Amino acid sequence: MAVDTARAHAQAVLRIRGLALAAAVLPAAVAVVLLAGRFTGRIGAPGSSDGAGWDIARWVVCAVAALTLLVAWLTARALRRAVPPRTPAVPVERAGAPELYRLIDELADRLDVPAPSAVALTPDCDSWLEDVPPARRPGSRRPHHPPTAPVLVIGSPFLWWMRAGELRALLAPVVAGTAASADPEIAAARRFLRSLDACLDSGAGTAPGLGGGTLAAPPAPPRRGPAGLADRITRRITRRLLGACRGHSAELERSVAGWASEQARTVDYGLRIAAQEQVGLAYAGWDRLLTRVALPAWRLGRHPAHLNAGVVSALTELSRRDRLADGYGSRLGDRPACDLLEEPGAVDRAVSRLAAELFFGRPAAGAWHELEWADYPAEVVDAGWRARAAALQAALDRPAPQARPGAPTLTRLLVRLAEGDGEQLAAALAAQLARTTTPAPLLEPDRTGRDLLVDHVTAMVCCAAVDTAGGTPGLDWLDGPVLLLGGVRRTDLAAPVAQAVEQAQDGPLRAWLDAADVRLEKPVRL
Repeated sequence: MAVDTARAHAQAVLRIRGLALAAAVLPAAVAVVLLAGRFTGRIGAPGSSDGAGWDIARWVVCAVAALTLLVAWLTARALRRAVPPRTPAVPVERAGAPELYRLIDELADRLDVPAPSAVALTPDCDSWLEDVPPARRPGSRRPHHPPTAPVLVIGSPFLWWMRAGELRALLAPVVAGTAASADPEIAAARRFLRSLDACLDSGAGTAPGLGGGTLAAPPAPPRRGPAGLADRITRRITRRLLGACRGHSAELERSVAGWASEQARTVDYGLRIAAQEQVGLAYAGWDRLLTRVALPAWRLGRHPAHLNAGVVSALTELSRRDRLADGYGSRLGDRPACDLLEEPGAVDRAVSRLAAELFFGRPAAGAWHELEWADYPAEVVDAGWRARAAALQAALDRPAPQARPGAPTLTRLLVRLAEGDGEQLAAALAAQLARTTTPAPLLEPDRTGRDLLVDHVTAMVCCAAVDTAGGTPGLDWLDGPVLLLGGVRRTDLAAPVAQAVEQAQDGPLRAWLDAADVRLEKPVRL
């Protein structure tokens, strides 16, 4: 059975820990035997013919024992002080979600496993159990409370997109994992492995975290002298122990997952299959919302206050366009899982702020400004277009910095593109943005200068359409900022812009602008 396999691998990890401890105390044990033999006269008695040789052996063994114990003490201290990383999440108190806690408690009771000690939400499409480190008295080496049940971390998009029954079915295998956390051998093996991981992370000189890493403390500089030597020795020993445990650790977690899956088969198995389909849909909508909608706002120092409500709008739009969401209409009659929260809006606001800090980092302005969806077109779409148009204008003026800046008109831009200056503009634009733009490697792939130029030319065209042709900025839940002309989204702008940038053919773009009544000679408001 999976439970027996999990316990076997946990015992293997604990045996490796025991062997390491035995290797640390073995020289000391030999030294004690030699010293006892000296005082009892059984080994190297004073005046005997071999006494001098045994005295040398005793000194050597005692020196090795002292050095080994010192290294073991340093390693044990590093493991004890290492703090395993915690996933950034928004805690949900029982008073703030009594129905959610009741659902989870009933689920644990049906599975006959301990209930999670708490619930937290994370801006991710995943759910898991996170062990709570045992509390210690100041100066004490051992925890003074029994181990606490793990915390159930739930991906916030699931709460807003899934129905209450689907969420219960989806969480059943996760909650079933608390049985493994209550097993003393499995829990001890996991604590040892987490300490090894945390010890290596704390000494590697890198700060954990996503995006800009603002949630993690800055890495401590490497120590020098004896302290630095001790750190290097400790990391080498920790790395060896972790390497010896790696195979057992992977099999342990695989067996625990199988064990939890076996236990969860008795609870909503058919509904869980349908819920798994919604997981893929929620992941697709969440990814599009972050990369297409949230990222432009984050770049301007605005964080949308209701990302989880936004993912519902995004998936509703996807249900209209894509056959993947054909069953959405039949689900509307069921109760959404976010209704299990007392104040879903306040929780959404906290999770949305965490998503901005986690996936993007610190804004250029130094502080976040909350953004409602109704203000998105004016504060993000229009402001973003004009910021890119200003950057493009600076790139246009770069060849002659001492001359008077030219007017920010489409006429001037199209002339430069028709003259084949696209590569020069793209290089100038890429260099400028590299100095001024905060990267978001988790959400945005590397882009060439030509890709950036296409975006900035599009932004300048949209600004001109707003200023001279009655266009308006709009928000598409799946594609982000869009241009509306006459209240209709224009999706035919990408091809003529790409031709003008990549092939120096401005004719199709001029024809598009003429058909939209955009005035080329009028300066764009930056």
